[in-house]
Amino acid sequence: MKKLYLMFPQEVGTIAPEIYGHFAEHIGGVIYDGIWVGKDSGVENVNGFRKFLIDKFKAIHPPVLRWPGGCFAETYDWRDGIGKNRPIRPNWWTNWDNRYESNEVGTHEFMDFCEQVGAKPYLAANLTSVSSLHIRNWMDYCNSPRGTTTLAAEREENGHPQPFDVKYWGIGNENWGGGGNMTPRHYAHEYRRFSSQADNMQGEKVLIACGPNADDYEWTKGFMEVMDSSEKHMQGLALHYYCGFAGDPVNFTRDEWYQQLKQALRMEEILRRHWSIVEAYGMEEHARLVIDEWGCWHQDGSGPSKGYNLFEQQSSMRDAVVAALTLNIFNNHCEKILMANVAQLVNNLHALFLSSGENCIVTPTYHIFDMYQGHQGAAAIRTAVAKEKAAFTGKDGEKEELETLSVSASHKDGTVTVTIANLSADEDAVLCLAPVGAVLENTAEIKVLADPDYHAHNTFEDPERVSVKTYTADPGEEIVIPRAGVVMIQAKIRAQEDQ
Repeated sequence: MKKLYLMFPQEVGTIAPEIYGHFAEHIGGVIYDGIWVGKDSGVENVNGFRKFLIDKFKAIHPPVLRWPGGCFAETYDWRDGIGKNRPIRPNWWTNWDNRYESNEVGTHEFMDFCEQVGAKPYLAANLTSVSSLHIRNWMDYCNSPRGTTTLAAEREENGHPQPFDVKYWGIGNENWGGGGNMTPRHYAHEYRRFSSQADNMQGEKVLIACGPNADDYEWTKGFMEVMDSSEKHMQGLALHYYCGFAGDPVNFTRDEWYQQLKQALRMEEILRRHWSIVEAYGMEEHARLVIDEWGCWHQDGSGPSKGYNLFEQQSSMRDAVVAALTLNIFNNHCEKILMANVAQLVNNLHALFLSSGENCIVTPTYHIFDMYQGHQGAAAIRTAVAKEKAAFTGKDGEKEELETLSVSASHKDGTVTVTIANLSADEDAVLCLAPVGAVLENTAEIKVLADPDYHAHNTFEDPERVSVKTYTADPGEEIVIPRAGVVMIQAKIRAQEDQ
């Protein structure tokens, strides 16, 4: 039996709740027939939004929700989504799936959804196809106090007298690609221009710049070179990393199981190297990392819509383990990270929900976010455990290996939360907690997400196939981490006088 050491004296930093953020783009089935069914729908709803999804999403305490894109943002005019007579337009994705944007869900509707689920809004603003006045006006509309400006009066006429108090603003999206096909230096100059207008607006704000695609370290370096002489109106640098796919989303092989996890584990190297560039320019205060798109990106067509919803995919236990190990990485590097947003909420990529008509289910990934709630706002601590490795054949036919335990731990309000992902497809792990610098009570709550078949997933026909099991045990005694499974352990820290 291994000992998992919890190094209480070695705190990494505070895990920002926003690291457990989410993303809902106007793409495929995310908004329409995803979160939104319409006020006149026969599906149970609250102001047009699915009640089942609202209730389940609220239960995991989502700290922040990014909207309306993604790539969608770079052709979006926020004025299309306010008022009564809303235009129908082609959007950024129309050429991919021949679906048009009705603008039925706009700023007011999105703010209502955020209020219902308890999430802060994070607006991704257009930089590619508008002037810098566009974002300034949107900020005016959202945040100016009642009775102060013409746009505040228009917001009141549209049903919301008080400001929305939007704090998080992304200035551009993937401007290295679909967001203008810019070079890092070109974008940096555009960012300086746009952000100077945005920063001058009233109210608390966090301005987030477009950062690199995955391991494009030249983008970060080029952007930082231009920002070095700037007034630095920024608090975050957005990074996107999708760990892609390895085989079929459901019918993958053992080697493909490991290949997918290896690709996901690259997140740690990518974070470290981009952060080293930020540090080299002394930009730690201004460019904390915002991983506002991350997750698996499998081949199309495996979700319930059978390809109708663009980029919809089934989510198996493998995707849940990817989510678990990624969140462990974020926890262990929390001092570098301002926010993260898994892509996406429903019916697209690494989704927490799948829905269609009256059907709506949670995926195994949803359960990971549920199990990891205790980390939000907690102090991350170092951990240590004896390493084991699994061997597999990589996609190039070469023999490879990876470490099989992913761990993070934190404490808050007298409770320690430990999350462990067993990356092994072959062997259970057996361990016990060994705290250093603290003593734990001898009863812990333990939650387990696992299935004998690591291809397991939830469907409309079998929505509870993968679900969480809960029990109590002594954390100092033997705890089994099932192969291809995830375990959360929560225990009270014994008060000093009782030690």
